[in-house]
Amino acid sequence: MDVAATDLVQTIALTMGVAWASGINLYAALFMLGWMGSSGNMTLPADMQVLTNPLVMGAAGFMYCVEFFADKTPGIDTGWDAIHSFIRIPAGAMLAASAVGDVGPGVEIAAAILGGTLATGSHLTKAGSRVLINTSPEPFSNWVASVTEDALVIGGLWTALNHPWLFILLLVLFIALMIWLLPKLWRGIKGVLRFIGRVLGIVKDPPEAVAAETAPKQAEPVAHPPDN
Repeated sequence: MDVAATDLVQTIALTMGVAWASGINLYAALFMLGWMGSSGNMTLPADMQVLTNPLVMGAAGFMYCVEFFADKTPGIDTGWDAIHSFIRIPAGAMLAASAVGDVGPGVEIAAAILGGTLATGSHLTKAGSRVLINTSPEPFSNWVASVTEDALVIGGLWTALNHPWLFILLLVLFIALMIWLLPKLWRGIKGVLRFIGRVLGIVKDPPEAVAAETAPKQAEPVAHPPDN
């Protein structure tokens, strides 16, 4: 593979990688990119060099520490995810546009659209799965999910930077899993919301359903053998 093709694959992997990671843990992604750029482990595109600024790295590191604990507290993590719907998705689009480099506004806008869409998908998958995990009374599954997400972000970005072809393949598999999983997560979330609404008295079952549940069941006629 020639140099141009290699650079293209690396750019695609980095562009989609930062968008995907932003939807799961934006601050970990920002800090890791800034650290790798400032330490010389990778050369960031010109528009992403600002991530190596100590102030940016400090802010990202501080917010990651806050998210580390908030993301492992059942209930608080769902509220945190809800607030970050307005942060992770636009940030993923901006990072994707910055990752393609200075190749023209058309490519940057296309990268922002794709990056924002991917960040939305990964964010909804994370947030939706957390809502269902929080229905479990024990906190351990929540902690395991949070640590797994952190490891996925760090490992995924490292793979995107060092093994771009492998990352692209894994990303395609993730997108296929996401398309299959999101409708199921949505149905599960609607069930949780209906249950909470019934407990709080906000949502009531339709009268037909209540009548069907409370009506006495009629005994089915017993078949007798025919007389000889």
